[in-house]
Amino acid sequence: MRGLGDSGLAEQVVQETLLRAWRSCDRFDSGKGSVRAWLLRIERNVLIDLARARAARPGEVGWDDSRETAESRCVSPDFADSLCDGLLVADLLAALPGPQRAAVVEVVMRDRAYQEVADDLGVPVGTVKTRVHYALRSLRKLPRGA
Repeated sequence: MRGLGDSGLAEQVVQETLLRAWRSCDRFDSGKGSVRAWLLRIERNVLIDLARARAARPGEVGWDDSRETAESRCVSPDFADSLCDGLLVADLLAALPGPQRAAVVEVVMRDRAYQEVADDLGVPVGTVKTRVHYALRSLRKLPRGA
């Protein structure tokens, strides 16, 4: 939903992903990866197909609206990749303990200073640094396909 900006379109992508997964469940090989990774790959393919379809079939517009709709219709090549990356980051952050997750979100993702985050959380600066260190270390230990 966050990546597409349209709840109806997001529901359509989820339905198509689950339909494709159901139709091809006999081809799932647990030796190649997890079910989660397999579903994310299917979702990525659905998003790529959607982006291509939207670019190939422009909507009905008048001449005055042509420039505006052309700019909104053009999808950057990494649209599906960035959406999948966002989902992956959310899943990885969910695997962290709460205090570590909060520290990583504030320091790394929101690019805030350690002291500022420490003041907001009411903990010493060293504690925030330690939480970020251990969170990043545990994320590095995860397999690449996680």
